[in-house]
Amino acid sequence: MQLIPFFDIDIHDIDAHPGKGEPGHQHFDLRFLFHLHAATEAPVVLQEEEVGGIEWRPVDRVTSPSLRAKLLKLTPETEPQTANASALIYNDRGEYLLHLRDYFPGRIWEPGMWSLLGGGREPQDATLEHTVRRELAEEAGLDIADLTPFGTEYASDDAGGSVPIAIYAGRWNGDPRELRLTEGVMLAWFAPDDLHRLRIADITSDLVRRHAASLPASTAPQSGPSSHEERRPASPHGTVLNVIGVHLYLERPDGTVLLGLRHPDSAFAPSTWHVLAGHCEQESAITCLLREAQEEAGLHIERQDVELVHVVHHIDRAGDRPRMGLFVRARTWSGEPELREPDKCTQWKFWDPVALPDDLIPYTRVAIEGIRAGRLYSETGWA
Repeated sequence: MQLIPFFDIDIHDIDAHPGKGEPGHQHFDLRFLFHLHAATEAPVVLQEEEVGGIEWRPVDRVTSPSLRAKLLKLTPETEPQTANASALIYNDRGEYLLHLRDYFPGRIWEPGMWSLLGGGREPQDATLEHTVRRELAEEAGLDIADLTPFGTEYASDDAGGSVPIAIYAGRWNGDPRELRLTEGVMLAWFAPDDLHRLRIADITSDLVRRHAASLPASTAPQSGPSSHEERRPASPHGTVLNVIGVHLYLERPDGTVLLGLRHPDSAFAPSTWHVLAGHCEQESAITCLLREAQEEAGLHIERQDVELVHVVHHIDRAGDRPRMGLFVRARTWSGEPELREPDKCTQWKFWDPVALPDDLIPYTRVAIEGIRAGRLYSETGWA
């Protein structure tokens, strides 16, 4: 057991107790924090004349707002040396982003199980929030704008000890298939009601359900299949979120257009030609375009050298999420296309627009034809 210096004083009034000869007085409780190094609950013997009961609770279920706030503000120095941090990421549909870990028994923690993204604090991490942000960037290329402390969980390590995990919650509405996953097998969205179908630790399931219960009714979780592979019937009424994709239309002086051949293992359009593109996250469309051009192909483009030349509002199949494709022309740039992300694109090539490859993504062909015809807008896939 590790003792942390006291962090709170609770002052309350005590009524007079004639039987004990005690007058009315103020009582001062000094609150200390202890960390148990064992995963199992420690036996506790109560002084029944002083205490009526005891209960283990996660921080987010502490009823006193002032005490809960103080627990959440404890500095990293109050955590054991092995403190970890994980991210509880949810979307506007009330689904949660889970990470399927590699099945390497004896080499990684919770092999082959669904878990939260996160990891251990490293010397360069000033706070546990720095830890979780670094892990999100390293494991999946994720940058969540707002992360807030949700509580601390305790998991068992291989030696049977208790490992504290600081939990940070944040909202994100992206497509996990487009993330650059560097660890584990895959990322996917799941509704809390579907967790029973997964190989997942009880502590993780309980954490997700507690957080879901704290969300407002407008973000109530939905049951049933909830990954991006499902087909959601499109409604003609109400607001439907559209995915925004930004596409680079790069044309040389000889009129040839840059296309990339997608990797055969790509979740979207494998072994198919496509322009350089990316999804907008918490950024403007032009910022997204400049970033993707640099990250994917090593091309440097200035903001003042681009112009919007076409928009495609498309849907792949009935019930799919609608997408808005912005095609932006770069009038000038520096650098030659490089294979910066060979796991996504295996070849860059300039094509004659009148002799485009047969295996070209359909809406990309529509956009290129529209650009050459001087049209600004196209629709495809809509019934």
